[in-house]
Amino acid sequence: MTPTDRTRTRPLVRGQISPLHAVLFAAGCGVPGVAMLTLAVNPLTGFLGALNIVLYTCCYTPLKRLSIANTWVGAVVGAIPPVMGWTAATGSLDLGALLLGGFLYCWQFPHFNALSWNLREDYSRGGYRMMSVTHPALCRRVALRHSLGLIGLSALGPALDLTTWTFPLVSLPINLYISYLAFRFYRRADRASARGLFFCSLWHLPMLLLLLLTCKRPRGEPGDSAPALTGPAPALTGPAPALTGPAPALTGPAPATAHPAHRPRPCHSPQAPPVSQPRPALMPSPTPHPPQS
Repeated sequence: MTPTDRTRTRPLVRGQISPLHAVLFAAGCGVPGVAMLTLAVNPLTGFLGALNIVLYTCCYTPLKRLSIANTWVGAVVGAIPPVMGWTAATGSLDLGALLLGGFLYCWQFPHFNALSWNLREDYSRGGYRMMSVTHPALCRRVALRHSLGLIGLSALGPALDLTTWTFPLVSLPINLYISYLAFRFYRRADRASARGLFFCSLWHLPMLLLLLLTCKRPRGEPGDSAPALTGPAPALTGPAPALTGPAPALTGPAPATAHPAHRPRPCHSPQAPPVSQPRPALMPSPTPHPPQS
């Protein structure tokens, strides 16, 4: 493989390490990394990490010498890391993850196509089939198309209930600016316009993500106070129940008075016998003594 100016100083190209050492180092970083994501975060994030390694090493890298499709595969590789961040935080692969991945996917085309435009000679000498080498007009059109796509993706934020409606408004100036530079690159097709688009992409992405973060729609977190009632309190639909009839009266005649002979005798509880008071003891009268002579 003929090295390009960007790669000729790398350790593997210069022979400082062998291909076996490079493979062992990659495995020593990739296998524990995927295991940590799977066990310490969640299996979905670990799967996405392993998928990204396979896409980069087994698809993107070989395709660079075979087809210009390598750029689209490389855009998918670059879009997966923010998706992994979303799945690590939420444990699910939903619309928010896809929106983040979409931003990174679209952004990479003006970024990389502008970069590769000024490296066409190096890519050609290295045998790489890049759009800037084999399809220069397509390279510029794709950069412009995906720059405009960033405007549409920004409008999806509030439509998907992920951001407020201020996000597409405050992000519109920077999206219009990168689209303008992409249009200038499409029209001029020179090194200066490519360089301007590339350097704009370096600050555009962090600015866009910062605006996305500040305009996110607030959501209730576990442990917050109970949600407020969204509707008015239910009102009584009818009057309070009233008494519908008079108080119950005695419907029968008064009980007749029984005959005196048959009247029941009152039961008197037996009275306890009166307590007799103890009589005082009689003192014996003194016996008279006979007079003594």
